[in-house]
Amino acid sequence: MNILAIGSHPDDIEFGCGGTLLKYSRLGHNVSLMVITDGSCGADGHLRMGEQEESARFMGAKNILWGGLTDTQVVDNHDLILKIEDAVKKTSPDIVFLNYYDDVHQDHRAVAQAGLSATRYIKEVLFYEVPTTLHFEPDIFVDIHEVLEEKVKLLSIHASQIHKTKVNNLSILESIQACATFRGYQGRIRSAEGFKALRVLRSII
Repeated sequence: MNILAIGSHPDDIEFGCGGTLLKYSRLGHNVSLMVITDGSCGADGHLRMGEQEESARFMGAKNILWGGLTDTQVVDNHDLILKIEDAVKKTSPDIVFLNYYDDVHQDHRAVAQAGLSATRYIKEVLFYEVPTTLHFEPDIFVDIHEVLEEKVKLLSIHASQIHKTKVNNLSILESIQACATFRGYQGRIRSAEGFKALRVLRSII
């Protein structure tokens, strides 16, 4: 299958669905990433793009498509929809992962809303969560226990962001492990990523 994961900033995808993408990649599926901005409000943009490229290689992603927009200034408009539609055309995805639209960060909200339009003909679209997501109630769980250490490695490659959680004495690495445990408990397994389905079309269950 062809898998497309879309994120507003470097490391969003890894936090939300990195474990699932690792599993898809290692099963031989084609994983592509679209990152809308260089994340330059969180650190030097060139540094963050380099971290994203290294993380993508570790994940086994086939390519990264950059949106070229400015961090914190992403707007849900025709231009953004066209950028995402272009990524969809280039990758022909069977599944698209998007960050959830209810979020305190304006870039996340804009990308999710534009993504709703740009992926309107994709048979399977799943929302993932990031630390700024609000009111997220997953209805699909993926067991990531076997790749959790590698997911932590994915986030550790984004070294400029490890201690930028805005929570005292909590690193992003500790945060993803806590999230995996919580979603795992909800899914009745040890470690999981949770997803909210926008649309899942199957010929048979």
